[in-house]
Amino acid sequence: MKSSTELTLYAIALAILCGSAFAKAEDRPRAREIGLVVGTFPTGPLNAITDVEGVRVGHATLIEGDDIRTGVTAIIPGPGNLYTHPVPAWIHVGNGYGKLIGETQVREFGEIETPILLTCTLCVWSAANALKEWNYLQPGMGEHTLNPVVGETNDSVVNNMWADPIGRDEVFAALDDAKGGPVEEGSVGAGAGTQAFGWKGGIGTSSRLLPESLGGYTIGVLVQTNYGGVLTMNGAPVGRELQNYSFREELEANGESDGQEDGSVMIVVATDAPLNARSLDRLGMRAMMGLARTGSFASNGSGDYVIVFSTDKSGRRPRNSDVAITSDSLANESMSPLFAATAEATEEAIYNAILKAKTIRSSRGVLEAIPLEATAEILQKYNVLNWDRTLSPQSH
Repeated sequence: MKSSTELTLYAIALAILCGSAFAKAEDRPRAREIGLVVGTFPTGPLNAITDVEGVRVGHATLIEGDDIRTGVTAIIPGPGNLYTHPVPAWIHVGNGYGKLIGETQVREFGEIETPILLTCTLCVWSAANALKEWNYLQPGMGEHTLNPVVGETNDSVVNNMWADPIGRDEVFAALDDAKGGPVEEGSVGAGAGTQAFGWKGGIGTSSRLLPESLGGYTIGVLVQTNYGGVLTMNGAPVGRELQNYSFREELEANGESDGQEDGSVMIVVATDAPLNARSLDRLGMRAMMGLARTGSFASNGSGDYVIVFSTDKSGRRPRNSDVAITSDSLANESMSPLFAATAEATEEAIYNAILKAKTIRSSRGVLEAIPLEATAEILQKYNVLNWDRTLSPQSH
């Protein structure tokens, strides 16, 4: 009988054999498929942001010529017209070196009135213009001002973002493709050209389901990774062991910086818990804690943002009303389980983004996928796999 170590390495070897470095993302494993179990709360059925009822995700990936490696990812928070019935929301700024369109109005009103787009840094304005157009085509829209929400990370290692490659076609494709169910991860959509800790990064997602005794709520997280630091997985120093981490060059004699510490991350958090904007802000702060667990220190040149919203029906108040409107909201004392679930789901979503990402090359450079077998050996060495076996049966 094979040992647990041999079984884990065997599973990873199968994933490698299924294709080359350019294999489809589904040929690479998610975190739990190699035994990397984060935290103590159970996941939702899909372990994805779409476990939160009503949330839809769509991607458009643009691989063109020798230097376009980018895309757009759309997150639609709920059904119906988001302008006439916006969702409660907040944007938490971890480090504000970024181009996040629509941020000030969300923080002023505590609401989001359009889908959320993620894309490349210099693509945000074209993407926002297309998102505006798409919204005006939806039923029930009139001639109103509109606040599109578009976040970004810098994918210029492999992508010519100065060509402004994302336009109407890509944005409409991502929005029209948005659906519930499993979410494609890795080098796809807004993650097509991004990195993480010097390896290929991309789109990742995860979810947590609280037990009924703690409210029974669902938390879902989706990330677009493009940042640096010292990669840590469940506490194992993967970046150190693989000799790929921020400031390594400076720590060596006469080394020069490779800029690996810089970059950004967009984190989208959805929940069905009834929360007001202040509570959503507090929830967003805990996503940053999940980010920190992976080895990020939010560098000076990093745009680290959390867009967080609630899908609770009572929170979707009509835009106009002549009478006072009430909506449900959890008391502060009920927030702690949601905080813990958000940190866990954020951490695991990032691991999924890294593990699922495939190698991407262009004339500008190359971003190599993290080596699966070497990573698994490190995780085994530090005994951080299969932690779910130490939990009660109800927890996994």
